[in-house]
Amino acid sequence: MDIVGIYLREAMKEGCPICRILREYEESEIDTILYEHVNDPAVRTKFKESLGLCTYHAWKTLKKAYSNPLLGPLGVAIIYEHMLSTYIKTLESREKVKEGECFLCLLVEEKEKDTVEAIAERIEELLPVYESSEAILCKRHYEMIGSILREKNPQSAERLRKVQLEKLKKLREKMNSLIDKFDYRATERPTKEEVSSLPRVIEALKGLKNGATLRKKERKRRVRSVLLWR
Repeated sequence: MDIVGIYLREAMKEGCPICRILREYEESEIDTILYEHVNDPAVRTKFKESLGLCTYHAWKTLKKAYSNPLLGPLGVAIIYEHMLSTYIKTLESREKVKEGECFLCLLVEEKEKDTVEAIAERIEELLPVYESSEAILCKRHYEMIGSILREKNPQSAERLRKVQLEKLKKLREKMNSLIDKFDYRATERPTKEEVSSLPRVIEALKGLKNGATLRKKERKRRVRSVLLWR
């Protein structure tokens, strides 16, 4: 197994491995912006194109800055003073305010695409690891990998489907056990695994929030808007 394969195998511990990789990548990119790129002209240009980050990433970046005493709000303040000045200039000149796509969302989406493709390419090596792990691909990422495999490797696609189905059924058993133990006649308290089944079910169905999932929702919203205006 190559270095990328080892990295992917390490991610298969719990939850959706791709969601966890994207969350870690997103956090790392925010750190890089705040530590190294606040005054970087190239990054400033990207910020200006989208008038800062999207709502989700703007607040996430501010929260990150406030939570780290080595950072503080100064870097975010410098970035958004520039964005505010840009906005004021457009209003003064009566120009249309342009607000492009968040470049951090674009980075995360590209990372998602690369990760999905990397897993699909190494599925023969990774599938046994996935099967024996506590990880469960979320619906979105299972479907993305499955789409590639059905075209390039139908046998592995079917094996992955069976593994995914078995994992989901086991998760449902834990969830049902959790529900049963809330009955007033129950004599046992829910186990740690049963309690954790609820957030795991939500993650399996909806994944974790990140720039890639937000862009997907935004595209759906735009398509809906276009259809309504026709």
